[in-house]
Amino acid sequence: MTLDREHLVAGLSSLVSAAHVLVDADAMAPYLTDWRKRFTGQALCVVRPQTTHEVSAIMRFAAEHHLAIVPQGGNTGLVGGSVPVGLGHEIVISLNRMTRIRSMMIESDSVIVEAGATLYAVQEAAQAHDRLFPLSLASEGTATIGGAIATNAGGTAALAYGTMRDLVRGVEVVLHDGRVLDLLTSLRKDNTGYDLKALFIGSEGTLGIVTAASLKLFPQPRSRATIFCGVRSPKAALTLLERMKAQAGPSLTTFELMPRLAIDLVVKHFTTMRDPLPSKHD
Repeated sequence: MTLDREHLVAGLSSLVSAAHVLVDADAMAPYLTDWRKRFTGQALCVVRPQTTHEVSAIMRFAAEHHLAIVPQGGNTGLVGGSVPVGLGHEIVISLNRMTRIRSMMIESDSVIVEAGATLYAVQEAAQAHDRLFPLSLASEGTATIGGAIATNAGGTAALAYGTMRDLVRGVEVVLHDGRVLDLLTSLRKDNTGYDLKALFIGSEGTLGIVTAASLKLFPQPRSRATIFCGVRSPKAALTLLERMKAQAGPSLTTFELMPRLAIDLVVKHFTTMRDPLPSKHD
């Protein structure tokens, strides 16, 4: 069964208030272009649900009318995966209204949050309870938990804490036909059955839309130290990394390699910056 655009929008507006079914070109524009403005698509409309129930109803409606769906979090991706293609046949489902932190469980070092919550909001909520949510990205102020799960985001602390796949204990997912799969366990040691949540982490929204997640928390580090040093080559950097891991063990959270070119560009284009070392290193 297919309907024209007017009837499709009316049907979606009956599921989510009309104010959150965007059809105006200017209103839709931020959802149709990626962060680097390299990819711009078209869509029938942008729908902004606020609850899992609304996402379920939208997906059921889309399945009945054979509508293609593009799930979207903070739209901070750099590869075009969060925006529709240029045909205009898709519906963008933005989860940026689903921002609640449902529960903080300090005794199990976990938190259940909705998919539209930003990484920074989860970090702040954890810090308020003297806990750490370690996933950190340059875009953490706008990147969302759902997007991080869909892309299996890595972040700067993956060396110690792993990627997003290692930080998720459970998920709540809406499947293509509107069914809700509740896998929101907060249990740390769970050896029962299949690890279904792993199917959805890194799946880019192709198997279902993550609407909430149970995430791991860690103790806050009591101190931090940052070292900047020069090496001759990537091979020398790896040798240094092995020595650092041997000495620091799990305390080593981040290890980044910068080529000389990157330092030169920063010093050239940001007049307040200076070369961090007294001599040049490759």
